[in-house]
Amino acid sequence: MPLSHDHIRTTVETYLARHPPEREQLGALLDALERPTDIASRFTFTGHVTCGAIVVDPLGRVLHVLHLAGGRVLTPGGHTEPADESLTETALRELHEETGIPPQAVTPWPGYETVPFDIDIHDIDAHPGKGEPGHQHFDLRFLFRLHTAAEAPVVLREEEVGGIEWRSVDRVTSPSLREKLLRLPPETEPDKANASALIYNDRGEYLLHLRDYFPGRIWEPGMWSLLGGGREPQDATLEHTVRRELAEEAGLHIADLTPFGTEYASDDAGATVSIGIYAGRWNGDPRELHLTEGVMLAWFAPDDLHRLRIAPSTSDLVRRHAAGHPVGTAPQSGPSSHDERHPASPHGTVLNVIGVHLHLERPDGKVLLGLRHPDSTFAPSTWHALAGHCEQENAVTCLIREAREEAGLHIERQDVELVHVVHHIDKAGDRPRMGLFFRARTWSGEPELREPDKCTQWKFWDPAALPDNVVPYTRQAISKIQNGELYSETGWPA
Repeated sequence: MPLSHDHIRTTVETYLARHPPEREQLGALLDALERPTDIASRFTFTGHVTCGAIVVDPLGRVLHVLHLAGGRVLTPGGHTEPADESLTETALRELHEETGIPPQAVTPWPGYETVPFDIDIHDIDAHPGKGEPGHQHFDLRFLFRLHTAAEAPVVLREEEVGGIEWRSVDRVTSPSLREKLLRLPPETEPDKANASALIYNDRGEYLLHLRDYFPGRIWEPGMWSLLGGGREPQDATLEHTVRRELAEEAGLHIADLTPFGTEYASDDAGATVSIGIYAGRWNGDPRELHLTEGVMLAWFAPDDLHRLRIAPSTSDLVRRHAAGHPVGTAPQSGPSSHDERHPASPHGTVLNVIGVHLHLERPDGKVLLGLRHPDSTFAPSTWHALAGHCEQENAVTCLIREAREEAGLHIERQDVELVHVVHHIDKAGDRPRMGLFFRARTWSGEPELREPDKCTQWKFWDPAALPDNVVPYTRQAISKIQNGELYSETGWPA
């Protein structure tokens, strides 16, 4: 899945919190983040993101490569790819591809695990041979330490790179980078690096993990904490660490994790531990997760934290995040509020996912479908109705929001009517889904690509001549709507 605007915006804002005087000079990047275009795509010629790896060796020298295309000596870096899960992963992939240095041979510089060390905007000349106009690169540069030279054999990408050079800091080619490196204090690398997940839901609650009470064997025994753990050799970045820990500890996969900051703590031996904090939204039921460590997982509102046995640093972290993510429907705290928010479901109950779909039909009878992005997790390169999952909102509100966010369409509540419900599953054992199809009798605006990372084309189709690659339950719903049928089922075993 392409890197999201939220991930890039959060990373940039975290950087600017450290370098507020640079906000004005990064105005072009901030403006680009407000446009609906895919700022991570190399084909967005209004300006797009690139990522660089600033690698410092044990002697304090900085890695440079000779780029054959421009004949310039620069630090390693390049464009993002759809498979990249984070900006640091892009930087490490480019380092490996250009020089052969593997991600395991470097570690993030202490304090810069989740935030760029430098951001630079520079112009790129037009390349008529490739059909590329002049444009800008928004270059996010991440700082790494090289373990030892022996661990990093250099294998150049010969079609792009003519050689490498380790330069002293005062000879770094980029002025802004050189200035920051010269001011960088000679820090000792912490003995360990950890990563934790700050998981929140649309009600403004946070997922906390009650640790086992094994004093002397685990950190913070018997306390409520965040899910996470220590970096292991196979983890290229701290985001890989936190994703691995979430999967191992709870079988949990969060689609979009964004860097929130870096915390520091001391372990039982007194060693400094650097902790990269990644925030992500999830609206699931923790009782359905498979917990392999600790006692339990539960949601808590920030106002309830004083009732828990929790480290002050963890409590402060949650409150800082909550202050920047206010919710209008935050639950009231109180002795019984937790039970009221999470009543026990009757035995055998299976929660269904609610999906809301727009049936937009022109006067000529043609209906709107969108072609999903080739990298979509669900139904890639397939036509589907404009749709989304209900969050902490009613279904019609969800429909109006999704229509505006995905296609720039404006729909009024009084113009919406329910025309079909399809109860479906993909295969036996999967979570059941209830698809609600609403017709908009009138609307304003023409469909436009507001989220090109999700949908690459909008088109009106004759219901009797739909393309072959339509999501099956969407095709079924359109057919039933034409026949005036309100309900159908698909995917269930006979």
